[in-house]
Amino acid sequence: MRLIGMLDSPYVRRVAISLKLMGLDFALDQISVFRGFDEFKAINPAVKAPTLVTDDGVVLMESGLILEYLARLVDPSRSLMPADPHELAKALRVIGLALVACEKTVQIVYERNLRPPEKQHQPWLDRVQGQMLAVYAELEKEIAQRAAWFGGSKLMQPDVTVAVAWRFTQHTVPQIVTAAEFPRLAGHSVRAESLPAFVETSF
Repeated sequence: MRLIGMLDSPYVRRVAISLKLMGLDFALDQISVFRGFDEFKAINPAVKAPTLVTDDGVVLMESGLILEYLARLVDPSRSLMPADPHELAKALRVIGLALVACEKTVQIVYERNLRPPEKQHQPWLDRVQGQMLAVYAELEKEIAQRAAWFGGSKLMQPDVTVAVAWRFTQHTVPQIVTAAEFPRLAGHSVRAESLPAFVETSF
């Protein structure tokens, strides 16, 4: 399998970490959707990161769909999602919140870095920033209810996605979302980022 995309993308990184945690072999091609547009387009005309090329040559995209496929390749004991419907719903809520945090961070970065200053719309930025802070506040409350990982004693996909989202936001807009305001999330990040799968996919 080939994973295409840059590790500074939270969507690419959550897939890379998950592949490692599930023990699946893959090659990582860090091709930028900006600097390597034509090279990426030759693999996936949609130029969407992450892109996964299966061993059969099928081109997949969207991190959630890629992870759904990968889950079918491993024994249930290596799954990063709970089997119990109630626990699954709680896990999906946390993952959804973390993905919204990624989305809102990306919107801020694109507005600031890709749009000329005179065309930036502050009311839109204020709204997106408010959504991002609200999401992190919800995640801070969620993590306060956990003694260890979201999956109990085992690190699961909610843990991966929350840690990846936090690192991405801290890397791009640390002045907006601070460790002082969200100490439990900051602690969760430190703990997760010390694990081999995270260290090996650092950026």
